[in-house]
Amino acid sequence: MPSAPHAAASSASSDWFADPAARSRTCEPPSRDVATFHAALPGYEPTPLVELPGLAAELGVGRLLVKDESSRLGLPAFKILGASWGVHRALAVHYGLPAGATPDDVRAAVAGHGPVTLVTATDGNHGRAVARVARWYGVPARVLVAAGVHPSARAAIEGEGAEVTALDVPYDEAVRRAAASGGLLVQDMGLPGYTDVPNWICEGYTTLFTEIDERLGGTPGLVAVPVGVGSLAQAAVTHYRSGPAGRRPTLLAVEPATAASLLASLRAGRRTSTPPGRTIMAGLNCTTPSETAWPLLRAGVDAAVAVSDAEAARAVRDLAELGVDAGPCGAASLAGLRAALPRLPSQDTVVLLSTEGRAANPSTP
Repeated sequence: MPSAPHAAASSASSDWFADPAARSRTCEPPSRDVATFHAALPGYEPTPLVELPGLAAELGVGRLLVKDESSRLGLPAFKILGASWGVHRALAVHYGLPAGATPDDVRAAVAGHGPVTLVTATDGNHGRAVARVARWYGVPARVLVAAGVHPSARAAIEGEGAEVTALDVPYDEAVRRAAASGGLLVQDMGLPGYTDVPNWICEGYTTLFTEIDERLGGTPGLVAVPVGVGSLAQAAVTHYRSGPAGRRPTLLAVEPATAASLLASLRAGRRTSTPPGRTIMAGLNCTTPSETAWPLLRAGVDAAVAVSDAEAARAVRDLAELGVDAGPCGAASLAGLRAALPRLPSQDTVVLLSTEGRAANPSTP
């Protein structure tokens, strides 16, 4: 848990928040077993870190790189990093296996004791990732899909062999219904009394940051992170706020203007919700920060900014012209950087997290 936050400074603008003390706070490091687990998965390899010198010059930063998650273990988004580790740990606990259990140990337990149904709610990529991992372990998956998810995204989840139920409700309500539906819940959003699995999922995401640091030979100066319920940003905080004080980047959270619940919570100083809205950044269309993520985000995020659909669409086009396959959620990091840079100190090395490819979001402009 990070140390308690001090009073934060923010501008009067409703689309911006900054906390000068965030970089000095500390938290417990993630498990070292995560990167080893992922490295042993069939087909694992680090995703590209693409340098864009022309865009760096345009924005006035020393170096600009994009962590391209358009193809991660056969899926068009980063989510399988968290789903694979979260499902593995959840199944191991369910079958009474020790923390060091291998995937083969879990499969043997499934075969010996019978499968349990994995249950989750999604606004797209997480549900497909859980369904894919369920197939690896030979267990069924039931996925509740929130409103606003494109029909072809639902079909992709079904194509993984999952039972899909489409709901005409916001993401937060879909999560509540999944939690009440029975089965083994594998959700990346923390709820009262439900913290272990969301934290394991967030630990899974830290492999992404380990790859960045290894590729750079150190830590970047700024990392721009798209935010839905905040699980990926939680992973960024646990990775970068547990390291040496002199190697801690600025963490910039980026949300859709119509679903900026983290920004609203940071400005209010308490976890709060925003009204449901619509956005092309479907995977970020979440109205409440995760209960497990919120304490770390409140303490460890340096700045937060909200961007419009038009800004995200422009970023999609600009990245495509530079050869980077980014959907609106992934391109939000570029849109957020553009909006934030005038309000941030000069930056030497900036990393944008492009969390999905265009194939993950059929509504991509």
